[in-house]
Amino acid sequence: MTATIQTLEPIERPPTTMGSRLEGELMEVSMGPQHPSTHGVFRMNVALEGEIVRKLKPVFGYLHRNHEKIGENTSYLGSMPYTDRLDYFCSMTNNWAYALSVEKLAGIEVPERAQYLRVILAELTRLQNHASLLGFLLSDMGAWGTPLMYAFREREKILDLFESLSGSRMMCDYMRFGGCRVDAGPDWMERAKKIVDLFPRFIDEMENLVVGNEIVIARTQNVGKLSAELAINAGITGPMLRACGVNYDVRKVDGYGFYPRFKFRIPLGEHGDTYDRLMMRALEMRESVGILKQALEQVPAGPIMNPKVKIRAFRPPVGEAYGRIEAPKGELGFYLISDGGTNPYRYRVRPPSFINLTVLEDLCLGHTVADVMVILGSVDIVMGEVDR
Repeated sequence: MTATIQTLEPIERPPTTMGSRLEGELMEVSMGPQHPSTHGVFRMNVALEGEIVRKLKPVFGYLHRNHEKIGENTSYLGSMPYTDRLDYFCSMTNNWAYALSVEKLAGIEVPERAQYLRVILAELTRLQNHASLLGFLLSDMGAWGTPLMYAFREREKILDLFESLSGSRMMCDYMRFGGCRVDAGPDWMERAKKIVDLFPRFIDEMENLVVGNEIVIARTQNVGKLSAELAINAGITGPMLRACGVNYDVRKVDGYGFYPRFKFRIPLGEHGDTYDRLMMRALEMRESVGILKQALEQVPAGPIMNPKVKIRAFRPPVGEAYGRIEAPKGELGFYLISDGGTNPYRYRVRPPSFINLTVLEDLCLGHTVADVMVILGSVDIVMGEVDR
């Protein structure tokens, strides 16, 4: 007795919520908002043909906190602690971008020692952010535990520095218009020098783990490629842009915060794939170590606050300003409009995490669903900055 397969008439299906069906049968999968690999409260609606991604729609907003509207109803200084909650891995650089915008708006000069402290804290922030990214990305590939703990071991040393200086490990609220809140003593400087001197050993270990690991290479090379043309047109910045070979770094372009005084290179990738984005973080950490060594040796004595700034009765003149910095994830900017009052008339954030996330579908199309998590990890997002 032989078995026969009965051929049925195709059933007319209603159109899917993600558009018309493509080649083959598409299955829609909602990844998140609680998926452990999505780096926050984030969701992706994915249309799959087998395991191949044919469509991908990012869904944000689960962490929206009205940051910008709060800024328009709060004093200029009162908004400083709120900036800590944007990219909560990088509160020091959040503080700096906002302070720089207000200083441009009000024409405030910053003392030399405070400028050096800002550079030191920004580059320490870049080190701990990139180290964490490498640990998280390797965990996304299945190396759960060890690489992330190695990265967090180094991050803890830097967070201890932040805590001893500002009183908080992550929500530092350290910058002020015209300088910094408290000074760093000689003991703090010595601790920072020791951490910076030992940091290249960690970079060597992580880089060897990446370069010499054929699993990492297979999962990242030619995966999630981003062309330089698309990156520029989409407004991508930071390591993602430089991984495509585009030589653009706000530290070089604007020369803010005494960066022109320091010698450092801008690492560039060639292919714009996940491997280049991963290696870009390791190379940038090496340059940050070089900047830190120079800054820690050159930091002068002197005041850390401009005495002419009256924080309590702060009313910048009528006008507008946009201040930006090279944050660890890309260009972080604040656009402020003053009507002469005690709080901004308009307060707008230009967040790198959100802008960089807009090309996620382009990076993922044609790859497997397993590759999506690795590609997303290489973008390096924090949802507090995406949703605001």
